[in-house]
Amino acid sequence: MRCSNEKIIEVKNVSMKFNLSKEKIDNLKEYIVKLVKRQLLFQEFYALKDVNFSVKKGEILGIIGLNGAGKSTLLKIIAGVLKPSEGVVNINGTVAPLIELGAGFDPNMTGRENIFLNGAILGYNQNFMEDKFDEIIEFSQLQEFIDVPLKNYSSGMKARLGFSIATLLNPDILIVDEVLSVGDFKFQRKCEERIKDMINSGTTVLFVSHSINKVESLCDRVVWLEKGKVKAIGNSIELCNKFKNYKE
Repeated sequence: MRCSNEKIIEVKNVSMKFNLSKEKIDNLKEYIVKLVKRQLLFQEFYALKDVNFSVKKGEILGIIGLNGAGKSTLLKIIAGVLKPSEGVVNINGTVAPLIELGAGFDPNMTGRENIFLNGAILGYNQNFMEDKFDEIIEFSQLQEFIDVPLKNYSSGMKARLGFSIATLLNPDILIVDEVLSVGDFKFQRKCEERIKDMINSGTTVLFVSHSINKVESLCDRVVWLEKGKVKAIGNSIELCNKFKNYKE
């Protein structure tokens, strides 16, 4: 067994509430008037409700569920992108979230400039990024486009650059949300190989994919979410088979 008994992630009583507007507001003036008069009507919506589970160091945990079950919201909370409305998440290690690749990119800056910008956002200093620059370019295969403004990149090119930067180091925890579905087939294979290298080095992985077969083959356990609540937690093969035959 590759994982230890040490807990690296603990999700305790986590809920995420959003306020959804009940009415259509056509312009900013109308919104401000209603806000001042306290006439705005909202409906509470829980994307997650009282979610509890833990992850052991070195474990590969899949998160499954139908669209709208709360999978991506949960990953963003664990990554620190969102703060839960209720509950806490305890993390014991460094986290690399492969959720929205290149979310901090500036479209008017070149690929070269965005490498250093994104590196700074991830906490890497200038000297480190200079040392890793050639490695990033080689992996992303964007040599001919590195001095072109990012607004001229395709979505696949942006993803290639974002992935190459985000996986510079082996983190303690890797969060993967559909990142393997972007880019061309050859680059997807490169991404898979790099993630496998991280897994083999002992990195803990949280994995979400629309391909239930990938979850089944890659993960040790899965958390099954349904309408924001935990439906089941258990062996990946057993629960993935149940999920395939499940009708809500």
